[in-house]
Amino acid sequence: MSYLVLARKSRPQLFAEVVGQRPVVRTLQNALAQNRVPHALIFSGVRGTGKTTLARIMAKALNCEQRPATEPCNACRSCREITDGISIDLQEVDGASNRGIQEIRELKEKIRFMPTNSRFKIIIIDEVHMLTTEAFNALLKTLEEPPGHVYFMFATTELHKVPVTILSRCQRYELKRIGHRELAAHFQRLAEMDGVRMEPEAVELIVRESGGSVRDGLSLLDQVFSYCGGEVHASEVVEVLGLVSRQLVAEVGDALLRGDLGTVYSLLDAMYAHGSDSRRFSNDLLAWFRALVVCKVSQEPDRMLEVSENELQELRRIAAEHSLETLTALLNLLLDGLEKAAFSRQPRLALEMVCIRAVQFRDVVPVTDLIARLDQMLDTIPVDTALADAAVPRPKPQSDAVPPSPPLTAASTCPGTAPLPQISGTTEPPQSKAAPAPVPAMDHQVQPGDDERSQPQEPIKSPEPQLSPAPAAHQEERLLAQPKPPEPTKKRIRQNWDAFLKYVRERQPWVAASLQMADSVDRQGEELIIRFADSCDCALLKQRNAINDLTEFVLDFFQENMRIRFEIPGSTACDVDPANGSAPLQERRALASDPLVLTALDVFTGQVAEIRVGQRYRTTAVSPPIFRSDDESHPIPEEE
Repeated sequence: MSYLVLARKSRPQLFAEVVGQRPVVRTLQNALAQNRVPHALIFSGVRGTGKTTLARIMAKALNCEQRPATEPCNACRSCREITDGISIDLQEVDGASNRGIQEIRELKEKIRFMPTNSRFKIIIIDEVHMLTTEAFNALLKTLEEPPGHVYFMFATTELHKVPVTILSRCQRYELKRIGHRELAAHFQRLAEMDGVRMEPEAVELIVRESGGSVRDGLSLLDQVFSYCGGEVHASEVVEVLGLVSRQLVAEVGDALLRGDLGTVYSLLDAMYAHGSDSRRFSNDLLAWFRALVVCKVSQEPDRMLEVSENELQELRRIAAEHSLETLTALLNLLLDGLEKAAFSRQPRLALEMVCIRAVQFRDVVPVTDLIARLDQMLDTIPVDTALADAAVPRPKPQSDAVPPSPPLTAASTCPGTAPLPQISGTTEPPQSKAAPAPVPAMDHQVQPGDDERSQPQEPIKSPEPQLSPAPAAHQEERLLAQPKPPEPTKKRIRQNWDAFLKYVRERQPWVAASLQMADSVDRQGEELIIRFADSCDCALLKQRNAINDLTEFVLDFFQENMRIRFEIPGSTACDVDPANGSAPLQERRALASDPLVLTALDVFTGQVAEIRVGQRYRTTAVSPPIFRSDDESHPIPEEE
C-alpha cells in the first residue's frame, strides 16, 4: 500500500477528534440528539478547517445503526463503508469539476430512488460556489423540498459566491481558523504518535506557517518529518521550509529601535546569504512591530498574538523600553516603505533604504517643536520703541517752568500694566522757583477741538486729588474707541466666537486655523470648553507655548478669567496640562489686585474695564490703564 500522508491518516472520524470548532460540533451533536437535523447544511470557512470532515462525520452519525447517538460508532457496516469511501448511499460531488446543469439533472434523477443499504441518501457537494447559475437554479426546488430520505451537505471556501436563494434554504455553519495553542498541541501529539521529538520552537514555526489551517500544517509537518527524521530542531525547520528565523527578525527590529544601522546591515547581509525571501522577511518584520504595539496597548496580548510564552515575554520587555509614539511611527514608516520595496526592481536596495530611513526617523523634528521655536524667535525680536512712541500721541506739558511729576503706574510692579494717570496728593499745587503753573478744575468740560492752553484755569480749591485732563482730541479718540463692557454670559462665547477667531487670526494665523476645526464651544464655570472630533485637530494647540498664547488671547478678548480645556469624545489625547496656561491667569489676577491699581480705583471711584496681558500690549502699551468712573456717562477707552 502507498504511503498515507498525515492529512489523510489523521483525519478525524469522531466529533471529539475535531480540532477546534467547538460551537459547530456542539450544535450538530445537539441536533442529532434532539432529532432536529435540517435537510440541507452548508459549511464555510478557510481551507483546511474541517468542512468536509464534519460533513462526513455527520453522514456517518445519520446512518449509524446505533441511532440515536451524538457520535458515530465506527463499528457498524454503514460507518465502516463511509470511512472506507465505498458507501453507495453517500455521494460526494466535486463542485469544481461537476458544475454544469447536466450534472445536477443526473443528481436529481438519482435521489428519486430510496437508499440501498443505509437509512438515508446523503449528497455532499464540495466547493459548491463553483456551480454555474443554471446549476443552482436547477437545484433550487429540490433543495427546498427534498425527499424525506435525502440530506444535502455543502462545503465552500467562498460563501459570498453562493446565491442567496441557496443560502436561505440551508442551515449555515461558519468554521473559524484554528487557534494557535490548539494547533500546536495537535501537531505535538501527532509527532509523539509517530515517534518524532520536536522542539517547541519548531512547532511554533510550523503553526505560524499553517495560518490556522490544519491541513496546511500537516503537509508542512510531513515535509519536516521527511527531512529531519526522528528529531526536529527549529533551525532545520527554517532551512527546509525557507523561512526567516524569528530570532533574526527580532534582532533586526531591536537594532532599528536602537538606531544601530551597522548591525542592521550585517543582519540583512546574513539573511540574503542564507537565501531567505525578502518579502517574507518584510512581512515578518511588520508582524513583529505590530506585536510590540499590541503588547504596549493591550492588557492581554497573549489573546491577540500567536507567539510562544518566551517570545511574548521578550516582546513585552522591548515594548516597555519604548514609547507608543515611537513604535507606531516606526511601524507606519516600515509599512509604507516595505510595500514599495515589494514592487521594486532592486528589492535589496529598497529594503536597505527603508531601514536607513527607519534609523534616521529619530532626527526628524516634529512640527509642533518647529512652531514653538518659531514663536520663541518672534518673541526675541526687539520692537522699535521709537516708532511705537511716535505713533502714540502724548499730552503736552503745561509749563516749561514746572517739570511734569513722574506718573504713578502699575507697570512699576507689573510689567504688563499700562501707567496710571498722574495724581496730586497734596492740598496745594506743587511750587517751584518759577511761576507756578495753574491746574485746571475738574468741573470744567474740555470741548473737542479746543486748545489745551486756551482754557481758563484756576487753582485747586479742594484738598481732594484731581486728575489732569487729557487733550480734547485725545479724549475724543478715546470716547470713540471705547468698547462696551463685557457681559459674562454663556451665550457671549458662542455669539462672539467668529469675532474671536478673527482676533486670533490677526495675531497667530495657525492657531485660528486649528480653532476653526472645533465642533463646538461652551463655557462651564471658569473653563472654556473647546470640543474636537479628532485628536489630530488639537495636537498642536495642547502644546505649552500654544496654550499660553491661546489663554492670553481668550483673556484679552473676552476679559474674563477662563482656563482652556479640550474635549474629544471617548479620548483623553488632548487633555491640557494644568500647569500650561496658568501664567497668563496669574498675571491677570496679579494686575487686578495690584495695590497701585486698587488705590487708583479708590481715588477715582471707578472700576477696571479691561486688563490686557498679551505680548502685544506688554511691548507697546504706553498710555494709562482704562478706568470707568461712576460719575461719568462715558468710559475712557485705552489707546492702542
